[in-house]
Amino acid sequence: MDLNEIVTESHLMYTGRIIRVRHDTVRLPDGTESTRDVVTHPGAVCIVPVLNEEILMVRQYRLPAERPLLELPAGTRHDGEPPEICAARELQEETGYAAGKLELLGSYYVAPGYSSELIYAYLATELTPCFAEADFDERLELERISIGQSCKMAAAGELQDAKTISSILMAAVRFGWKYEL
Repeated sequence: MDLNEIVTESHLMYTGRIIRVRHDTVRLPDGTESTRDVVTHPGAVCIVPVLNEEILMVRQYRLPAERPLLELPAGTRHDGEPPEICAARELQEETGYAAGKLELLGSYYVAPGYSSELIYAYLATELTPCFAEADFDERLELERISIGQSCKMAAAGELQDAKTISSILMAAVRFGWKYEL
């Protein structure tokens, strides 16, 4: 069965610092026309940094959530930037550590019903301290959470950031990390 939709018209509605919003008219496989609102995003990375059986996480205020959230280090890719380069940069900027080893866990769309944002998740190990310089508009608190506690928090719904939950659970399944609810 053909599920592809063909864009017949596209109108750029908004261009921001990171995203663009467009309104598309599409033709469905059966010939029916419909509309789609699409947020285009350059993509991002999320890093699971492991140091001495702990995961390095950051707490930062998130305006849309109207409160601070505990998250894994993450960030938006610059134009054409390879995901592994972005992951190394964001890890250093947000935690003050460099990874001796970065391993791709996988990738996932954040909200494919309306957004093109694709996040690449990495496991970072063999960490060494380095100079940290967060973005000018970021205020971060670094926290160390045991691997087991991080997995428990993700599985129990104590974390509310989807990229953090997804990436921790991807690593837990891949590496057999144990935790109790």
